[in-house]
Amino acid sequence: MVHEIVLQPPENGMLVKNLIPVAHEVFAARCELLSCVSRLVNYTAIYACSLCGEVHVGHPPHKIRTCDVKGSPSSKEHSWVKGGVEHVLPLVESFHLYDRIGRAVSHNEMLEVDRIPAIVELCVQAGFDIPEYPTRRRTFPVYCVAGRIIDFEKRFPKEMSLGADIEAHGFWYKKKKLNEDTNSMVMHSDNIQAIAVLGMKAWEKMCIGASKLMEKYPVQTCGYCPEVQVGPKGHRVRNCQAFKHQMRDGQHAWQKATINDLAPPVCVYHIRDQQATKPLVNELKRYYGMLPAVVELFAQAGAPVGKNYASMMREDVVIPEIDEEKWVV
Repeated sequence: MVHEIVLQPPENGMLVKNLIPVAHEVFAARCELLSCVSRLVNYTAIYACSLCGEVHVGHPPHKIRTCDVKGSPSSKEHSWVKGGVEHVLPLVESFHLYDRIGRAVSHNEMLEVDRIPAIVELCVQAGFDIPEYPTRRRTFPVYCVAGRIIDFEKRFPKEMSLGADIEAHGFWYKKKKLNEDTNSMVMHSDNIQAIAVLGMKAWEKMCIGASKLMEKYPVQTCGYCPEVQVGPKGHRVRNCQAFKHQMRDGQHAWQKATINDLAPPVCVYHIRDQQATKPLVNELKRYYGMLPAVVELFAQAGAPVGKNYASMMREDVVIPEIDEEKWVV
């Protein structure tokens, strides 16, 4: 008996129609977020440790001795250097798939397939069209018969051009950084607090929208390293550099990803208003709260912080003086 398994969108190659506007909102929120962060880093100092990569938002940098990597000094003090947008919003890339339900990217194709930000790839697969990175939009669904995917639609429908500009991989002649699109959204306002409030809303909208998209459009991440692949299955590129990767021949161990894998929240120490002029000290580190770096950046610029970060900020904890800490048992 041959049984047919009825596939629902997006497993059958079709788009989830009610999530197409969400994909457009997430892409617009990401562009707005990058514009706000790139503007605020000119007013708020960003520091990054050149040894361990820890990030601190605000001046002066903290003096908490937590640098414990190979090559760090015996005092475990950080070696601070000037940071930028890439330290507040780390870029997580994914291979761009022309056919979302097609075969996975092989190891020999790792230099032929473009890599774009994972959030952008999620929006593209959910219905946002970018001319520089074409993707296949089916007009008829695929079928699963006896465990095999059957595609009755022609590879290139009649209304599509069969020119050389449509390929399944290797869009080198169309290579263009998506950051150029965000540069057009330059903010001319000098109200730093308004920009921070706008950026905070964009951050929340991007995270909430991406989480909603990930409920239908699966995203894979490696259980050993931060590699991410947007799609129903992970790629076959053997570039895992995690611990004991030689035993796996560099292959990834794919598992379901979360929003923190696509937009990693770089946690930094939270600076309260009364601590803005003096650095955080190592003796009182257990009293300090933490926040994602992008949220801390907006908070120092005057944006209100949501209640969901209250447990991380630890605003209810009274920070004693150093001489008072010595008497705490």
